Amino acid sequence: MSQFQPRVFSGVQPTGNLHLGNYLGAIRKFVALQDNNDCMYCVVDMHAITAQLVHDDLIGQTRSIAAAFIAAGIDAKKHIVFNQSTVPEHAELAWIFNCVARIGWMNRMTQFKDKAGKDREQASLGLYAYPSLMAADILVYRGTHVPVGDDQKQHLELARDIAMKFNLDFADKIRASGHGVDITVGDEPVHALFPMVEPLIDGPAPRVMSLRDGTKKMSKSDPSDLSRVNLLDDAETISKKIRKAKTDPDGLPSELAGLAGRPEADNLVGIFAALADRTKADVLAEFGGQQFSVFKPALVDLAVSVLSPVTEEMRRLMQDTSHIDAILKDGGERARARAAQTMAMVREVVGFLR
Repeated sequence: MSQFQPRVFSGVQPTGNLHLGNYLGAIRKFVALQDNNDCMYCVVDMHAITAQLVHDDLIGQTRSIAAAFIAAGIDAKKHIVFNQSTVPEHAELAWIFNCVARIGWMNRMTQFKDKAGKDREQASLGLYAYPSLMAADILVYRGTHVPVGDDQKQHLELARDIAMKFNLDFADKIRASGHGVDITVGDEPVHALFPMVEPLIDGPAPRVMSLRDGTKKMSKSDPSDLSRVNLLDDAETISKKIRKAKTDPDGLPSELAGLAGRPEADNLVGIFAALADRTKADVLAEFGGQQFSVFKPALVDLAVSVLSPVTEEMRRLMQDTSHIDAILKDGGERARARAAQTMAMVREVVGFLR
C-alpha cells in the first residue's frame, strides 16, 4: 500500500522582532526535527499582510526570519528555507480551500476573534481566511507533520477538516486519477489526495508568556519591549529584561503543584527548563525554596549563553543580504517544484482545464 511521504512543514511570520517565544516554541524545534525528517521552513510573508497591509520593511523582516533560521542551525541545503510569496501555488490552493471550508468552521476560529477584537467588521477578509491559507501552506506540499505552539492547534484541526472534506468530495475522481493514497481515518478507509496533518507539540515551554504578564502570550505586538526577550537583544538588554520580569513575593516552590495560580513564576521556570532542556520539576528540585533574587541571575546567565551565539550569527548574516536572498531564491525554486506537482493533481481532480 502506498503512503504519504513524511514531511515536516512550518512557518514564521515576518512581523516585528523575533523573540524568545518564537525561538523556544518554534525555531529550536525546527532545528531538532531536521536530523530525521524532510523539512520545509517558510517565512510566511503572505500571512503578514492579513492584519497589517502596509509594512515599513517587509523585505527586511523576511530576511531577518531567514537569518534566524540559519543562525539557529537549520541546514538550508539539506532542507528547504523559502518565503511563501515566491510560490503562487499557496494562493491558488488557498482559493480552492476557501471553497471547501465552511463558514461555520471559520466562525469557530478563536484566533480571528482575538486578533480582530471588538470591531470585527473592520477586519480584513484575509485575516478571516487566514486558516484556509495556512492549510494550503502545509497541504500544497502534502505535509504530514507541523511543529506548532498549542495556540495553533485549532488551525491544524481545521486543516485536517479541509483535507478530509476535499478527499471525500472528490473521492471518485481521486481514485480515477491514480494520484490518491489509501489511508485510514478512525476505522474508515479513505482514498486521499491530502494527508491528515499531525501537530508536533512538545517540550516544557511550548507557550512562552509575557515577562510583564504571565497570563498573556509573549508577543511581537506588545507595546512594552520589556515584555519579551528579542533574538537580537544583547546580553545587557537580556539581563535587564529578565531582572525586571514580573514575579510575586513568594520564593520558588519545590514541587510543580506550588506553581498553580502563579503564572509569572510558572513562566520563568518554564523558560529556564526549555533553555536548559530540562523539566520544570528538575528546575524546582534545584531552585525550590530560593528567592527570585537568586533564580533570576541564573536564568540571565543561561539565556545569554544559549541566545548569544544565535544573535551574533544573525547579525553577521544580516550584513550580507545577498547570501540570504540566494538561500531564499534556491529554496523557493525547490519548493515551487514540489507545489507544482501537487497542484497539477488538484487541478485534474477539481476539473480545471489546463
